[in-house]
Amino acid sequence: MSIEESTTDPGLVVEEATAEVLTLARTWLAWDGRPRLAEEGARLYTPHKAVRRYADHLVDHLAQVEALLAGVPTRPNGWFESAVTTPADLAPFTEADLVEATERLTRLSRTFRLRLLTAGPDEWDRARGAEWTLREIAAHVGDPWYARQVGDLRPER
Repeated sequence: MSIEESTTDPGLVVEEATAEVLTLARTWLAWDGRPRLAEEGARLYTPHKAVRRYADHLVDHLAQVEALLAGVPTRPNGWFESAVTTPADLAPFTEADLVEATERLTRLSRTFRLRLLTAGPDEWDRARGAEWTLREIAAHVGDPWYARQVGDLRPER
């Protein structure tokens, strides 16, 4: 969904991205344990890392939205982001992990969407200096890029 298509509900794009992440994640039960090289060729991704980074991305930008609405500076980012692959990122991706990711990401993306709906249309495109508008933030977060780096791992037929 483009920014223009999200005129009545910019948070919908976030929930749609989460649905795609979870569709891909359901295929990750077949993961062979080998990290995947990202399309830009500089970073490795695994199922756990894709879930972690997507959740962190939602948290980061939800905090940004809250700070913008409160009129206070956004807390500086201190994550390692995708620069590190942790030992936990390399663990097998199990049914329990899929359930946990589904609950975590569904609730988090829904919270993001509801926050934007609560802020209302008057806030979505309001200029805030050098900061993105709330609609632009939603469009940025509404990209399942991390999950796409792992991809669809359904066994070939």
